[in-house]
Amino acid sequence: MDRDKILLTPGPLTTTLRTKLAMLKDWGSWDAEFNAVTARVRHGLLDILHAGESHVLVPLQGSGTFSVEAAVATLVPHDGHVLVLDNGAYCKRAARLTTLMGRWASSLLFDESQPVDPQALEQFLRDDPSVTHVLLVHCETGAGVLNPLQEVADVCARFQVGLIVDAMSSFGALPIDARSTRFDALVAASGKCLEGVPGMGFVLIRKEVLAACEGRSQSLSMDLFDQHAYMEKTGQWRFTPPTHVVVALAEAMAQFEQEGGQSARLARYTRNCETLLAGMQALGLKPFLDPAVQAPIIVTFHAPMLPGYDFKTFYAAVRARGFLLYPGKLTQIETFRVGCIGAIGENEITQAVHAIGLALQELKNS
Repeated sequence: MDRDKILLTPGPLTTTLRTKLAMLKDWGSWDAEFNAVTARVRHGLLDILHAGESHVLVPLQGSGTFSVEAAVATLVPHDGHVLVLDNGAYCKRAARLTTLMGRWASSLLFDESQPVDPQALEQFLRDDPSVTHVLLVHCETGAGVLNPLQEVADVCARFQVGLIVDAMSSFGALPIDARSTRFDALVAASGKCLEGVPGMGFVLIRKEVLAACEGRSQSLSMDLFDQHAYMEKTGQWRFTPPTHVVVALAEAMAQFEQEGGQSARLARYTRNCETLLAGMQALGLKPFLDPAVQAPIIVTFHAPMLPGYDFKTFYAAVRARGFLLYPGKLTQIETFRVGCIGAIGENEITQAVHAIGLALQELKNS
């Protein structure tokens, strides 16, 4: 097969040729031209959420999880109490990193097939006034559930607790408006719905919140207060930046705007998701989630009912036909996941369904 394999994953994901070509030039990390790209990216990311008046944008080297950890360490006081709304694997990761940062973490547990419940959050905050921050994963891609960001934000505002949002798999695709949705920090990354390449996370932080965070982080490299202060003073990153990732993201963001921004991206991903669900159900594969709570980002499917089914064998058979799937994240039942995001459309999804059908037939005959 001549083309690159299509990545049906929640990031890294398939990128355009334009985005790939942007990485063919070397950049000086302190050079004025590169600093201008960084500034353009920072302002552009704020604009996507209409957050330029209320928030600052702090980029950070590394995967998105680096930035979630940095946000917790920078925003939460050492005696703070973080309540994680937990309906999946990435929520559990957030709780674990909070504990490793030396902060007190509690988890409010929900079924992984259901969104978190704002009313349960409200009751918890009434019962435990020690909570200082709530951490919400907007789109929990462990199963693909869309969580109710606006309703959670409204509860947090009423109780005057900080809200940290992991918007890793929603930023740029699902609607978020900082003018109407109040959050202290929102975390996302380059290699998700913006369709850049992995290697850079970023955090939108409310200006007055960041102003009180000096000296709070116990990490040198992941101190978002220091990262922001240095960037504002010099225009530069404190430590070696992921130069090729930054310029690829700038190019991906230009294409994002040309496509029509968030609403157009959501429309394409929604068509991808609908095409995927219809095709997979025609193959006899059942989605894990009820359609009412399914985000058009990644879809979890029950494993095919085949004797001796093994995901690695199934994965290899689909991969041989040009498509990369994602393993399941659920602990109690066997599943696999198929992403709807990236620089792909209905044609690629239809081809992927065909490849999955051929792989299933191969496994039946083996």
